[in-house]
Amino acid sequence: MTEQQELFLLNRAVPDRDVLDRILKIEQNWLPPKLDGLAARAAQVTSREQWLGALAQLLAAEKPGSPAGHYLAESATREQFARVVREFALDGLTEAQNFFPAIPRLPIKAQMAVMRVLIDEFGCGNIARAHSRLYLDLLAELGLPQDLESFLETTADETYGFLNVFYWLAQRAPAVEYFLGALAYLEASIPDAFTVQARACERLGLAHGAYYTEHLHIDTFHREEMQTAIRELQAARGLDASKLWAGALLLSDLLGTAFEAAVERARAEVPA
Repeated sequence: MTEQQELFLLNRAVPDRDVLDRILKIEQNWLPPKLDGLAARAAQVTSREQWLGALAQLLAAEKPGSPAGHYLAESATREQFARVVREFALDGLTEAQNFFPAIPRLPIKAQMAVMRVLIDEFGCGNIARAHSRLYLDLLAELGLPQDLESFLETTADETYGFLNVFYWLAQRAPAVEYFLGALAYLEASIPDAFTVQARACERLGLAHGAYYTEHLHIDTFHREEMQTAIRELQAARGLDASKLWAGALLLSDLLGTAFEAAVERARAEVPA
């Protein structure tokens, strides 16, 4: 078991003293070096206005996509696409579950904005529209397992890093701005990023691509809600914009690395 896999399991365990001590040890060896590497870029953003400009520039730079994304959208076989879907199954099956600890760290009006995002993630109480249910439908169509445990040994460390960082962001990051910046980036980037998977589903004739198309629709609203949450935090108690930016940069790096590695492995391991 790698440390990232262990960390994922510990993050979902009852947090007694031994569990928490081990979580903190793994995170201490992993995240501070990454944040130190982002410190100079993060420090350049000192206001909410600068944060909005920096985020817009990052999203614009990522919008054209990568060769890996273009391959998945236009050339990947059904089996290669299934391999990528399998790689992110732990995320799809637990989506947004690790966000809730951030709620009590926010002032009430910011809480409301983030809760509106979370309500959508869980299908507004309709199990058929919950994002995890939509992912289960896609897994079933691709002949993949339906239970979380089946993916523990097949998920790569790069993907575990993306999964694990939100547990830290929501619970243990020293400032809640790290969480808000990361989630604001995620909600703003997904409508462009998921066009890749949505196109692949369409091209491959998959009937259950709604997990991706739902995000293309709803995350445009979530993008605005996250900026509302940030404004309300600032109004209530001030804002450290550099930490917003650090959270966004951290998640961009981890998610981009996980996606690129997943497509590379699918191409290497599954014949075209």
